Amino acid sequence: MNNLRELTLRGTILGAFITVIFTASNVYLGLKVGLTFSSAIPAAVISMAILKLFSGSTILENNMVQTQASAAGTLSSIIFVLPGLLMIGYWQNFPFWLTFAICAAGGMLGVLFSIPLRHVMVVKSNLPYPEGVAAAEILKAGSKTDNKEANDGLKDILFGGVIASTVSLFTNGFRALSESTAYWFTAGKSIFQLPMGFSLALLSAGYLIGIMSGIAILIGTIIGWVFGVPILSAITDYDTSLPLSKVAMGFWAKDIRFIGAGVIAIAAVWTLLTLIKPIIEGLKISFKSIRSNVSGNDIASTERDLSPKAILLIMGGMLVILLVTFYSFIADSGLSAGMAWTLVFCAVLFAFIMGFLVAAACGYMAGLVGSSASPISGIAIVAVVVISLILLGLGEANGMLSSIEGSNFATALALFTTSAVLAIACISNDNLQDLKTGYLVNATPWKQQVALLLGCVVGAIVIAPILEILYNAYGFTGALPRSDMDATQVLAAPQATLMTTIAKGIFAHQLDWTMILIGLALGAVIIIIDLILAQNKSNFRIPALAVGLGIYLPPSITTPIIIGTFLSWILKRNAYKKALAQNLDPQEQYQKADRKAALIASGLIVGESLVGVLLAIVIVISITNGGNDAPLAIPFDLGMLPQLLGLFVFVGICTFFIRRALSAIKK
Repeated sequence: MNNLRELTLRGTILGAFITVIFTASNVYLGLKVGLTFSSAIPAAVISMAILKLFSGSTILENNMVQTQASAAGTLSSIIFVLPGLLMIGYWQNFPFWLTFAICAAGGMLGVLFSIPLRHVMVVKSNLPYPEGVAAAEILKAGSKTDNKEANDGLKDILFGGVIASTVSLFTNGFRALSESTAYWFTAGKSIFQLPMGFSLALLSAGYLIGIMSGIAILIGTIIGWVFGVPILSAITDYDTSLPLSKVAMGFWAKDIRFIGAGVIAIAAVWTLLTLIKPIIEGLKISFKSIRSNVSGNDIASTERDLSPKAILLIMGGMLVILLVTFYSFIADSGLSAGMAWTLVFCAVLFAFIMGFLVAAACGYMAGLVGSSASPISGIAIVAVVVISLILLGLGEANGMLSSIEGSNFATALALFTTSAVLAIACISNDNLQDLKTGYLVNATPWKQQVALLLGCVVGAIVIAPILEILYNAYGFTGALPRSDMDATQVLAAPQATLMTTIAKGIFAHQLDWTMILIGLALGAVIIIIDLILAQNKSNFRIPALAVGLGIYLPPSITTPIIIGTFLSWILKRNAYKKALAQNLDPQEQYQKADRKAALIASGLIVGESLVGVLLAIVIVISITNGGNDAPLAIPFDLGMLPQLLGLFVFVGICTFFIRRALSAIKK
């Protein structure tokens, strides 16, 4: 019998606090670059360091804290769809209750759908669950070493956080440091640029995704900006009186970006197809688990899930919430009551059934390749296409699409329904990783499942106001609250832009397929090259999804990511050299350095992202009181100095980052 403290009030409060921090950070980073980071390991380290200040803290209590924070951090992936409702002009802001309800209900259904899978996919399965095992090792190491490792880890997170916060304040607040720079030039009519971005959060995101993805993003950037934009500018008559940057970014926004969208789409769907066998296996396991009760009261506490009765009661509550939420969304459309309720039941049924299917698929894929590598964007693309086609059939049958307003409403409903599916998918993608961690540290499953449900609720509370603040302060691509906003500060929201483009194109029958088809063809070529490399057992691979991101995102964003990925390669080489010079095990010492670097990187992401959110609050207050959108900016022109200082600080931090990570290697 397990008598250790586990699901405690203090742990729940700490978990909620960490949840707010990591959810805010992930929302900001996701909108800026389309990537989110795993909060499980940083949350575990913070929990171990803080709870050790209280008497009787245990490994199981720390596990509950990281479980709660991990669920909420993952739920922030819903921002890959929701901003699309502002991009099409259907929403003017993020209504709190609608946003909260879709996030909470979808997230909690994701938890419930994956509970029946725990016994067969975590306990009885040989799936590796890379992130879940890593988090368990961190928790075990922290409990064995009197929390010295946790203290050092917390110092690394705080170190990164303080540095990134300071740099971000001087960059985005005082505007004394530039966030990026570029040198533009022409060769004939062709426009080229030498870009550089200085974001520490993006540098850290690059470190976490690794060198293979970095090379792929670099290839995508070269395709877009060494070939794409120069070719288009060479064959197009453009206004030579305009700045080169404005002309080139116009070509990128109108054409090149959609090549990237095509590559991303085919790469995401291909990843799903390659995992079709495990997807089917996951569905079989899920249906089999429903028919058998593995949650009886006669089993040990370390094997006891939430009871079927509790699962059904909560699930029924979530269905009611979804019905009310979708009716509230549809009520303002002006449709007849009969048609409105038809659409409500259609959308909820689709979200429920599709959500159940993707929960099983995501759970299996996360166990197989890890949560970070699981193709959530592919599932979102499939979901938005399927629900759009369903609504297209219904709309054409009853004339709903005969007007621009009707088409716009159908697009909005497709996006809103997809957001529910995505909430279910992203939580189930993460849930079994957390349950694997719990299994390895002998946690009580039903208590962990309660923590996951709590994490979804806390995360859902936070997401709406953060989205609202960021939108009003920075705006999104294609959705600006004010016409005079600083274009350099606009958040790209790449996935939301892609989902919106797909849905609008389906309903309007006017999707410009030329560039997207070029992207699909290019993506197919890259996939074939990657398959050839895999068959030849090459260590070098070219993930097509990363190539698509390199084309789709502007170079000011991709360059720090690429540099971050090369830092991971440099660290590995230097760690091996240093370990061999000291007659130490190279692999073991590299893992120590890599873990330290990952925690510093997490701190850099959190620090920059939180300052981004806090500055957004300051900007909104300033605008509300008649001020401008740069209230802290130094009030005189510094010329080229901010760009030079930005480059100097960025290079210095890169160097210091490597040195601090290598300091983990010692006898």
